[in-house]
Amino acid sequence: MTEPKLACDCDAIHQDAVARALKNRPESGELDRLSSLFKILGDRTRIAILQTLDQNEMCVCDLANVLDMTKSSISHQLAVLRDAHIIKSRRAGKEVYYSMEDDHVTKLYELGLVHIKHLENQE
Repeated sequence: MTEPKLACDCDAIHQDAVARALKNRPESGELDRLSSLFKILGDRTRIAILQTLDQNEMCVCDLANVLDMTKSSISHQLAVLRDAHIIKSRRAGKEVYYSMEDDHVTKLYELGLVHIKHLENQE
C-alpha cells in the first residue's frame, strides 16, 4: 500500500497522529462490512425489534403484538437481522424464538441508547 500524500492547507501536520491513524485503519472490506452493519441497524423497525429483544426472547407473534405490526412485516425484518448475524433463532416445537446474537450486538444497541440519552441531557 502506498503512503498517501500528506497535503493540508494548515501550517502543521502531526506526523505521529497521521502515522498512528494509518497503522490502525481497518482494511477496506472491514469498513464496507461495518458500514453495512450500521445501515441495517439504521432502520427504525429493526431498532424497535432489537429494543424488544434486548432483554426478552420472543416469537414472531409476540413481536408483532408488541410493535403493532403484521407477522409478515416482522418476519421480513427478522430475516434481515438474522442474515446479518444480529439476531439468532431457536425452534421449540412449532414456535421459533428470536434473541440477540451475542453480547456484542447487545452492547452495540445499549451503547447507542446511552449515547442518545447523553446527548439529550446536554441540550
